[in-house]
Amino acid sequence: MSLVIDIADAVATELNNAAPGTFSQAFTAERQVLPIFELADLAELKVTVVPRSVQITGSTRAASQYEIAIDVGVQKRIGKQVDDDVETLSTLVDEIGDYLRRRQLSQATYAAWVSIDNEPVYAREHLAEQRVFTSVLTVTYRALK
Repeated sequence: MSLVIDIADAVATELNNAAPGTFSQAFTAERQVLPIFELADLAELKVTVVPRSVQITGSTRAASQYEIAIDVGVQKRIGKQVDDDVETLSTLVDEIGDYLRRRQLSQATYAAWVSIDNEPVYAREHLAEQRVFTSVLTVTYRALK
């Protein structure tokens, strides 16, 4: 399988294998290549793991260094209490980031955590137009191959 898909699968597995109580809300992370949902699907919390990019640079004469970026999307249709719902879901995004930070992936031990970006913290246009909270964490890992 593709290196980026293997690592995305490992991230989803890592999130799903977290000890009960690790996150403030229950979810099942799902690896997808095209995360498109109908509005009705977002009544339930969705945590989607998506391969984002691979950057390959030289490391040695025999090996290359791979920077693999994985997006972890958190989405849910929110109610009338926009501020409260955004705060609650933003807390979950922070918890996911804290959980993955510096964590060795049990199913991809060859990949080392490098960084996490949260862009957008939440998509304002999704909130305004569809009342959907959307936040994306981009987690970057490094591997030699």
